[in-house]
Amino acid sequence: MINKRMESKILLFDKLIEKVENLKKQGKVVVQTHGVFDLIHPGIIKHINLSKSEGDVLIVTVIKDKDVRRGPGRPIFPEDYRAANVAALEQVDYACLVDDETPFECIQRIKPDVFSKGKSYKRRAQDREVFEKTLDEEKKYFFGQGRICETDGVTFSSSQIINNFLDVYPEETREFVHDFSKKYSFDYIQEKVDELGKMKILLLGDGIIDEYHYVATMGKSAKANLVVNKYLTHEIFAGGVFAIANHIAGLCEEVQLVTVLGREDTRKDFILNSLKPNIKSQFFYRDDGPTIVKKRYIHSYLNQKLFEINYLEDAFINDSIEKEIMDYLEAEIQNYDLVLISDFGHGFITEKIFSIIEKHSKTFGINTQTNGANVGYNLITKYHNPNYVCLDELEIRLAAQQRFADIEEVIKKISVSINSDYLIATLGKGGSIGINRKGETNRTPIFSSKVIDTVGAGDAFFAYTAPCFAIGHPLDLVSFIGNAVGALAVQIVGNKKSVEKHELLDFVHAILQ
Repeated sequence: MINKRMESKILLFDKLIEKVENLKKQGKVVVQTHGVFDLIHPGIIKHINLSKSEGDVLIVTVIKDKDVRRGPGRPIFPEDYRAANVAALEQVDYACLVDDETPFECIQRIKPDVFSKGKSYKRRAQDREVFEKTLDEEKKYFFGQGRICETDGVTFSSSQIINNFLDVYPEETREFVHDFSKKYSFDYIQEKVDELGKMKILLLGDGIIDEYHYVATMGKSAKANLVVNKYLTHEIFAGGVFAIANHIAGLCEEVQLVTVLGREDTRKDFILNSLKPNIKSQFFYRDDGPTIVKKRYIHSYLNQKLFEINYLEDAFINDSIEKEIMDYLEAEIQNYDLVLISDFGHGFITEKIFSIIEKHSKTFGINTQTNGANVGYNLITKYHNPNYVCLDELEIRLAAQQRFADIEEVIKKISVSINSDYLIATLGKGGSIGINRKGETNRTPIFSSKVIDTVGAGDAFFAYTAPCFAIGHPLDLVSFIGNAVGALAVQIVGNKKSVEKHELLDFVHAILQ
């Protein structure tokens, strides 16, 4: 039960901004610290005490549930309880629940005199250069008006306490993580992820604009057999190959995107504004159809998809555009370490285009998507000799025409059929399973416990695992990283944002405690 004194310390965001402005006018030094604050343990108390000593007033911003991406079962306590727990501490003057979709954005708005960081930030970035780069990124939110301090002292890990004393993992996952942590340390995994930075990636695939239209159900029509819905609001995301490019761009410094847009209503400006700065784009244009748009209508309260409308031309591109793309690839493809194909089955990747990729690329990976526009027609079996393949269970069963057979046998059959070096299938709640050319299999359990939207999760998995495979990471590590990324991706609505490298490392650090 929150008493009146505690309640007065918990402010809405706009009220907190106003409060900080007034305090600073009074000459008070305002200190802010920011985090999940899932468990109040000795390490947190130490950090709070040291933070308070840096100024006159201490405010604590608590990340809302929707933006907590720390590991299975996190947060343990709902946001209101976490805010109340922080407000109950005598050292804390004010607390506030904040969005953290863009990390540290609340600091930019609040503008404290001092931002106090915990030691764990530094521990997750043992490389001093990486740590300083992270610090520089955070400093931009201060506009040069504040300073960052780092508290020291005995460090306790909430994740370690949760993993060791609370039953948040299925038994299979607990056993897997225990064994995996003996084989690979966090520092080793971070080093391997950092290695991806210098890779040059060429990515081809269907670009899709995803629109989420949120509605409220009003009732059944009196004159027709249909349900009437009231429009509330909508969001627009860069999906398909655009989303994959954004995922990869958080890992690799150089990404070249190749795709096809519609000549009319290209959505080019929106697309370019949605792509990360280190993505270079090569667009080709078809006259016979639009830039692909997929509109999903969603019940706003239940968060359930009601129906979808596609605006697309899914016949193959004409010979003229095909020739332009082939000429471009023949001139450029040898400059890249890895070529990736994300084929949504909407007419872009032709046999001739694939032949250029197969002939000239150093390493290439493929993902063929099954969706409402192509069920049964966009199968991985139309390709051959790929180095890396990533599919979900439905896609691989359709390719094998095996609905009920043992999934391991299905994967082996397809792997031999297309002559792949490594094929990995995501199995939803079953985790993932991979098989190499020798027939050796590797299984990794699911790490997710909170699912908001599965759209785009497979794209994120493919985007992270393909470069890991191409650079030569151990295959069990490739699968582990893929499942960790998948657990983060299903917490994101559609392709609203990409899974970032620092989020992956935070997640890995948390579950290996």
